[in-house]
Amino acid sequence: MKVLLAGNPNTGKSVVFNRLTGANVITANYPGTTVEFTEGRLRVGDKVACVVDVPGTYSLDPDSRAEEVAAKILREMSDDDLIVNVVDSTNLERSLNLTLQLVALKKRMVIALNFWDETQHTGIQIDVPELEKLLGVACVPLVAITGVGVKALVEEFSLARVSPLTVDREDRWREIGCIIERVQTVLHRHHTLRDRLADASVAPVTGPAIGLAVMALSFQAIRFIGEGLISLVFDPLFERAWAPLMMRLSAMLGGRGLLHSVLIGNLIDGQIDFGESFGVLTTGLYVPFAAVLPYVFAFYLALSFLEDSGYLPRLAVLTDTVMHKIGLHGMGIIPMLLGFGCNVPGALSGRILEGKRARFIALTLMAITVPCMAQIAMIVGLAGEYGMYALFPIFGTLFLAWVVGGLLLNATIKGESPAILVDIPPYRIPYMRGLLKKVWMRIIWFLREAVPWVLGGVMFVNILHALGVISAVGRFAAPVITGVLGLPEEAVGGLVVGFLRKDVAVGMLAPLNLNLRQMIVACVVLSMYFPCVATFAIMVRELGPRGMLKAAGIMVLSALVTGGLLNVVLLALIG
Repeated sequence: MKVLLAGNPNTGKSVVFNRLTGANVITANYPGTTVEFTEGRLRVGDKVACVVDVPGTYSLDPDSRAEEVAAKILREMSDDDLIVNVVDSTNLERSLNLTLQLVALKKRMVIALNFWDETQHTGIQIDVPELEKLLGVACVPLVAITGVGVKALVEEFSLARVSPLTVDREDRWREIGCIIERVQTVLHRHHTLRDRLADASVAPVTGPAIGLAVMALSFQAIRFIGEGLISLVFDPLFERAWAPLMMRLSAMLGGRGLLHSVLIGNLIDGQIDFGESFGVLTTGLYVPFAAVLPYVFAFYLALSFLEDSGYLPRLAVLTDTVMHKIGLHGMGIIPMLLGFGCNVPGALSGRILEGKRARFIALTLMAITVPCMAQIAMIVGLAGEYGMYALFPIFGTLFLAWVVGGLLLNATIKGESPAILVDIPPYRIPYMRGLLKKVWMRIIWFLREAVPWVLGGVMFVNILHALGVISAVGRFAAPVITGVLGLPEEAVGGLVVGFLRKDVAVGMLAPLNLNLRQMIVACVVLSMYFPCVATFAIMVRELGPRGMLKAAGIMVLSALVTGGLLNVVLLALIG
């Protein structure tokens, strides 16, 4: 039996899913799409049920790719399967629109009235027995964040029935009005501090100030947690435990040769330098685990907190006006934020945007101007010795490229920017077990996707270097690399491996002893010129081969023009 959790976005479906399932869950793409859904297991009596967290949808008449998948999953379910319609009981009228469409499928069904505690706080009273009578299925009050009502919900699974209710499509909203009139009473209540904060978060004056404060605090927290984990945990682990083992292996390999170069890399002053040795077992392991993972963990922790607390939709509303200037609406900020963690989920999240035009603009801008957390960590580690003299020009140039590129894409690509349609939930205290589970799943995904590419990239470049291929390509590209960008020929190695992993490519700049000007130009060009191969593959699936070729041309042209202009400006300013 499958238990399909269906409901509007922001109804707490994921928290209900986490309450029902254990730690062993599977995240997969729906066949033929890049839309993800999550599966877990639940024991119901003497049987084991498969619980599916269906993508959130407002209707079975879809307006986006995620809603298309949700409608397909629900329409293709068998008669043995069960729908659990997770409803926001504080917004019953809107939620019933999907409920009545699910009723029309004539499948076994149970309704979970989530956020039941908030109905008491907001002065809403719902006559549950009357609602059950009108809908013809069991309705269970639920507080998923604390677990209240979860046991009663599971007990209803074996008793679930098909609703006898029939509603014409044209009469659905009239029927909803009749149901609300009979089951719901709204009493007067005073605004709480949480209500006032929610209003201030989207107000024209206070909203941007709160948004800047939230973003500043978030990135400070990310830096604090990331740097703390590196200095207190991972650096000591690699320096005290792993480095001696690698030195023994180096001695066993004779300290030289092709195998030594691939596995250990170069010894710096007779010792392993995890930033510069560039072996598969040295830099190849250090980069993803010690230099990148701490920042990725901190980023996803902060992002999950903003998601579950209800702040991200408010950020979308705040940025809506600005995003429309570049051809997107406020939800276009989501791929940008996710891209800071990893460009792959950033590219996948483009499906929340309506239309090919919006997805093309969002994904192209993200790939060009939004460095992932792994790449940011390497840039900070590499250029951090120059302080703000390097970091401000690098990230300032990328931001300027985001603005100019967005304005140009909006002006040259035909089409309109749709209006934003987003539900703004009340502020809620995140359910920590569910939040940590979400972070854990994202970390596992990162390790599974990133580590093989890092190891493969290091090995690939070492072999190319040993065979003289990189030197040959460097000589061929010298007019562009040295002339237009002002970089040494050896920097071509970073451009080659950047297609595999950009963070590794940035790390390859360390042994080149670049001056401040070259460091800034190289970091900017590596960020802009092309996505890593994992992001490239996702963008091909999202945009199609033709769309990806167009985006790739824009990326390469933007990188060369920006890098060339930046080189000229910096030559005039700092020489």
